[in-house]
Amino acid sequence: MKLDTFFTKSIFTLGVATLTLGSYFAITSFIAGYDEDVKTSNPEKSFENDYNVFAIDIPEQIDFAGEKIPLDIPDIKERLDRELLVNTYWQSNALLLIKRAHKYFPIIEPILKKNGIPNDFKYLAVAESGLEHVVSHAGATGFWQIMKGTAKDYGLEVNDNVDERYHIEKATEVASQYLKNSKERFGTWTLAAASYNAGNAGISRELKRQEVDDYFDLLLNPETSRYVFRIVALKHILSNAEDFGFHYEDKDLYEMKPIKKVEVDTAVSDFVNFAKQFNMNYKTLKIHNPWLRDKHLDNYSKKVYKIEVLK
Repeated sequence: MKLDTFFTKSIFTLGVATLTLGSYFAITSFIAGYDEDVKTSNPEKSFENDYNVFAIDIPEQIDFAGEKIPLDIPDIKERLDRELLVNTYWQSNALLLIKRAHKYFPIIEPILKKNGIPNDFKYLAVAESGLEHVVSHAGATGFWQIMKGTAKDYGLEVNDNVDERYHIEKATEVASQYLKNSKERFGTWTLAAASYNAGNAGISRELKRQEVDDYFDLLLNPETSRYVFRIVALKHILSNAEDFGFHYEDKDLYEMKPIKKVEVDTAVSDFVNFAKQFNMNYKTLKIHNPWLRDKHLDNYSKKVYKIEVLK
């Protein structure tokens, strides 16, 4: 019995070995033939011939919020070139931004327009957060990366239950007011944009110290020095996506599901059960209302909240 088993296993092993060896030579021959084919008759198929990295064409003229970027100044041109290169060749991120912009720009654009803020500032939100509800190491939160103190100064609610920095419409209103105030203070939209990164006090201090009145004449910290150029580069890439090699169809873009808003002026003991009342699950409710930060809502003040639910 043991001998028969051993013999059977030996025959099986020999057969497998023969088959494996034969497969090896067949695959090796195929690969060798393929390599030879690539090297001789089809060199265009080889990676080294197909993959190219090109310099980015800098437009002769480009503006931000109607203000011309002085590309005749060498360091200005180089700083824009850097941001165009970095954001173009980070292809996966750029394509994600294009997809998200289709979903969220229709929410942001009318609020900017209503407040007299140039449409280009929607790209500031892209630069700040990538159109995600992120939190920085310093605590800046949401699409517009608003600090807690600034949020409260501008009337947003921030507590354990509710953080309206995650509320896209309300956060965009606050960003608009901040930018409008900065424009009135500094006189240009580029300085207003820079102040969104460095703070009004920081920009005021540097303008006074360096005795200039233009963002492009300032020597600033590395982050703020790149900031406006990053916004301009994102505007240029997202507005001319196909020219930068990004190809997609309408079906590839992200969409906002149809929603309606329900008013709530009482406490909500459990958002799981609340969601079920509108044929939703808890996850979907929180995706549409990221500003609701807890599993319940205390609402001791009987404030009226508008909560998004699916139609």
